[in-house]
Amino acid sequence: MMQGRHLAQFNIARIKYPLDDPRMAEFVDNVARVNALAEQIDGFVWRLQDDSGNAMGMQVYGDPRTLPNLTVWENVEALERFVWKTVHSRFYGRRAEWFVHIETPLVLWHVPAGHRPIMDEGVARLDYLREHGTSDFAFGWDAMPEAHHWKSARCGTTTGHSEHAA
Repeated sequence: MMQGRHLAQFNIARIKYPLDDPRMAEFVDNVARVNALAEQIDGFVWRLQDDSGNAMGMQVYGDPRTLPNLTVWENVEALERFVWKTVHSRFYGRRAEWFVHIETPLVLWHVPAGHRPIMDEGVARLDYLREHGTSDFAFGWDAMPEAHHWKSARCGTTTGHSEHAA
């Protein structure tokens, strides 16, 4: 990756049950733990959060049941390390318990080092990917030749995208 660029990722997950439903408790009870872990990964830069310390109270697509996640990483290797090589992967593997399947829930794009994308930027990139497919503007794991872990750890998906929702 070129110096001066970081990797932004935006993903959404639509919850099956309200966050205060007992069926969501294990997910909700571990959000702070997983977010804290992300912040400790070498290569983590930033994540979108509100006063609660996470983004679960932020609304996206006008749907209170759709949870957003927006982060910036120094490179794809750091993001992959977090997604596939930490406890996050165990929660990802159980995503069907808590979330409705979304065909293309994730988008990646390069940002200048120091840039902190806003939610609307993530939404625009995801919408673009869904409408136009992979480009330099918006892409998924499959467009990152240096990404290796997603190929073996994507838990049976065929789209090359992940539902990383923490």
